[in-house]
Amino acid sequence: MSWILTAADLPDLARGATLLGTGGGGDPYIGSKLVERVLGEGSITILDPDELADDLFVIPTAQMGAPTVMVEKIPAGTEPTQALRALEAHLGRTADATMPIECGGINSMIPLVVAAETGLPVVDADGMGRAFPELSMETFAVYGVHGSPLALAGERGETVLIDTGDDDRQMEWLARAVTIRLGGVGHIAEYAMTGADVRRTAVPRTISMALALGRAIREAREQHRSPFAAIADVLSTTLYPHVRELCTGKVVDVERRTTEGFAKGRAVIAPLDGDGTFEIRFQNENLTAHRDGALVAIVPDLICVVDHETAEPITTEGLRYGQRVRVLGISTPEMMRTPAALEAFGPAAFGLDEAFLPVERPAS
Repeated sequence: MSWILTAADLPDLARGATLLGTGGGGDPYIGSKLVERVLGEGSITILDPDELADDLFVIPTAQMGAPTVMVEKIPAGTEPTQALRALEAHLGRTADATMPIECGGINSMIPLVVAAETGLPVVDADGMGRAFPELSMETFAVYGVHGSPLALAGERGETVLIDTGDDDRQMEWLARAVTIRLGGVGHIAEYAMTGADVRRTAVPRTISMALALGRAIREAREQHRSPFAAIADVLSTTLYPHVRELCTGKVVDVERRTTEGFAKGRAVIAPLDGDGTFEIRFQNENLTAHRDGALVAIVPDLICVVDHETAEPITTEGLRYGQRVRVLGISTPEMMRTPAALEAFGPAAFGLDEAFLPVERPAS
């Protein structure tokens, strides 16, 4: 069923989106403030994917770039709508709705900025079911909808159109280069599709899931219940049913660098339950988790770092020495674990030698 989102929902949505961002995806707090500014006392209609007309025309909108840059380079807020209008003009067709390309991080908010500015509804679905660092890493592409043509807008009014046909990796490569030249952040409209395409290729109801997660964490804290149990309760009835605590400990080292348009690095955690080390490696988002050298979780499953008491999610750019954290492993939907999906955004897509290991089935 479709529903209405207001400014009062944004803090909870931002919290849940940060969790689903698996450390990356950009800071949704910044995005929520952009939405607040435009939305005011208004509201946004969120469309259930099962209720979309087959011929409804949907153009997803998003921000791309390195999360470390986004913290310091705040967008003007007009860029994503500019990108949408540029793609509409190129295609000769007006969008009936917009949609996230990823449900984690700031890209849970960018379509809401567009909706608040234009009055368009937003589809409750996305193409990553979390956050990934590259535009080609989409369930849309895995199941037959391609990202090109893409429109990209910069903060000074620049607009670039990229058309690579069915080659989504080339589209990502060119768009990344333009984004770097724009200072590390750009806003895009891409993966135009019909309502029938949405139902076939998108991960459903991820906006409502992010909102439910953020609300559950907040309410559990207010009621002095375990926010970790609340996370597991919410996810138990979704396409993400498995939650596993991977580590509780103290951050003792963080290496982070911004290169090639990505934030890359690692974080080392000293477990509180004994000796040894726990290490997370990331490229915008957390990719792998090892305990004493043994793999315990790997992309595309979610590896989420949260405060060890409050369960407030912590992004890769927010990791600091001395933080007490818990690391949660969360299973992805089965449509993100097929051979075709793993080829697009599984371990090999990141140059990792290790095979996919479902988080609910730890290595023996």
